[in-house]
Amino acid sequence: MSDAAQPIKYFEKRERAYPKRIWGKYRKLKWIAMIVTLGIYYLAPFLRWDRGPHAPDQAILIDMSAQRGYFFFIEIWPQEVYYLTGILVLAAVALFFVTSLAGRVWCGYTCPQTVWTDLFVWVERIIQGDRVKRMKLAKGPWSLEKIWKFALTHSLWIVIGMLTGGAWVFYFNDAPTLLEQIIHFEVPWSVGGWIVALTFSTYLMAGFAREQVCMYMCPYSRFQSAMFDKETMVIGYDEDRGEPRGRHKKGDTWEGRGDCVDCTLCVQVCPVGIDIRDGLQMECIACGLCVDACNQIMEKVERPAGLIRYDTTHNREARLSGKPEITHVMRPRTFWYMSVLVVVGGIMLYGLLNRSASELHVLHDRNPLYVTLSDGTIRNGYDIRILNKTHEDILFKLSVDGVQNAQVRIQAAGNPDPSALLVYADSVAHYRVFVSAPKPSTARSTLTFTAASASGDIIETYSGIFLSTGR
Repeated sequence: MSDAAQPIKYFEKRERAYPKRIWGKYRKLKWIAMIVTLGIYYLAPFLRWDRGPHAPDQAILIDMSAQRGYFFFIEIWPQEVYYLTGILVLAAVALFFVTSLAGRVWCGYTCPQTVWTDLFVWVERIIQGDRVKRMKLAKGPWSLEKIWKFALTHSLWIVIGMLTGGAWVFYFNDAPTLLEQIIHFEVPWSVGGWIVALTFSTYLMAGFAREQVCMYMCPYSRFQSAMFDKETMVIGYDEDRGEPRGRHKKGDTWEGRGDCVDCTLCVQVCPVGIDIRDGLQMECIACGLCVDACNQIMEKVERPAGLIRYDTTHNREARLSGKPEITHVMRPRTFWYMSVLVVVGGIMLYGLLNRSASELHVLHDRNPLYVTLSDGTIRNGYDIRILNKTHEDILFKLSVDGVQNAQVRIQAAGNPDPSALLVYADSVAHYRVFVSAPKPSTARSTLTFTAASASGDIIETYSGIFLSTGR
C-alpha cells in the first residue's frame, strides 16, 4: 500500500507516563502532604464529639436518615443549606487565592487525584521497580514474572480502593458500628454498593487514568491561567541561563553554552510527562519534582542550583533589567480574593454566633380561609411547626396576640394544652391549631404567634394573619 493510501491519523495514542523516583525538598513535601491528607481522610470518621444523649457522638457525620450534617460543634439542618453554600464559596475563593500566589500547588500536593496516584505509583514502584524496569516490563511479552507482578500490583490497588470506598461511607454512618458490620460481612446493600462503586472509581482513576484526569477531565487546568499574573509563583526553566543546552563532560569549559546538560531527568520524574523546558504548560501541576531532579544534576556538574525553580515573571524581568526582585503578596487580584474570603467568612461566623436554638413556622389554611361558627365567632386554621435544634426535650407555650379575645385550640388526640407543647430534642413538632375570636372590625388582622420555652430562654415569634368577614 502506498503512503497516499495510508489512513490518516488525526490523534496520536498517548504514551503512559512512568515517573522516575526522585528525592529532594519537594518530594519530601509531597510525602508529608500525602501522609497528612490520607491520615485525615481515613481517621476523621472515628473522631468523637459529645453532643449529649440525644445526638450522635461522631465528630463529622452526614446523617442522611435524620437529614442532619454534624461538623464538630456545628449542626446543619436541611433549611440551613446556605452554610454549605458558604463553605463551597470559601473553598473556591481560597483555591483562587492560593493559585494567584503559588500556581497549581493544590494540584501538585493535596488534590485527591494526585494523592492517590502517588500512592498507587509507590505501590507499583515497590513491586515492579523504578521507571526503566516498569517500562520494560509493560512492553515486554507476558511471562510468569510479569503475571505475578501485575497481579500483585493490581490486587494492592484494589485493596487501597476498597479502603478508600470504605472510609468514604464512614462519613455517612456511625463509623465503629459500620466497621464491625464490614468485619462480619453484614454490610447493608445500600452501603456495600457505594463501597464497590468507589473502589472501582479509585482503581480506575489512580491506576489507569492518572495524569489524563489532570489534562482532560479536570476543568481547573483549563481556567487556572485566568488567576495568574506576573507575580504568581510558577515552576519555570531559566532559558537565559540554560541555553544553549547540550551534553557536558567533566573538565569541559562552560563558555559559550548553557547550564542545561540535556539529561531529560526533569521529564523522567514528571508525573504528567511534560518537558518544563518548553515553558509553562496547562498540564503542569506544580509538584516541584523537576526542581528536585534538576538541582541534583546541577550539584553533580558543580553548577548553581535553581536552573528550574519556582519563580515569577516579574522577578525574571527584574533580573534581566538589573532591578531588585520583589514579590508582593497583596496586590489587586489577591486583595479582592481576600476581601471575598473575609466578607463570606464574616457572614457565616455571624450567622453561627447568632444561630437560633429553635424555629417557629406558621402556615394559614387556604381552603377554607375562615369559618363562622354557630355563636358568631370566627375561626382560622393553621399548620404550626416548632423546630427544636437543641439536644434536650423542651416544653413550649404557644400564645397569640393581635386579635382581641382570641382563643387557641390544638386539634389532636387528648386535646393538648397550648401552654405545654412538648418538642423532642433534634426534632420538629407539627400541630394543627385553630384560633377563634369574636368577629373583628376588619376583614384582615395581623396575628402574632409566640412559642416560648418554659424556662423563658427560647422565644420564637411569627407574624400571621387572621381573616374574617369584618363588620
